Formats: sequence, structure tokens, C-alpha cells
Amino acid sequence: MSFDEFAQLQGHFYFFLIFFLTIVLYAYIFHLYKTQKSGKKDYEKYANLALNDDLDSELLERRAK
Repeated sequence: MSFDEFAQLQGHFYFFLIFFLTIVLYAYIFHLYKTQKSGKKDYEKYANLALNDDLDSELLERRAK
């Protein structure tokens, strides 16, 4: 395998890797949107976690024992 063939193969691999990662990213964003829209989780609470970080602040979710 020559250097030119290897560089071309590397370019194709890079393109398909970026394409695959883009699809995974959009699927994850869709999953987050769908989960929040259906009411299973409220991600706004987790976004405000850094702002409301006191020892006496309320818990985000109760744990089941």
C-alpha cells in the first residue's frame, strides 16, 4: 500500500467517522428532547444545579430505598 492510497483511505475513514459521530450527536439530542417533552425527566433542574449549590438546598430527585 502506497502513501497516497493510505492517505486516501485515511480521508475516507475520517469522513465516515465524522458522519457517524454527527448522527450519534443528533440522536442523543433527539433523545433528550423527547424525554423532556414526555415528562420523564426535567433537564432544566439539572441545568440549574450549578446555580443552586448550597448545602441546604432541596434535592433534585428523591431516592427510593
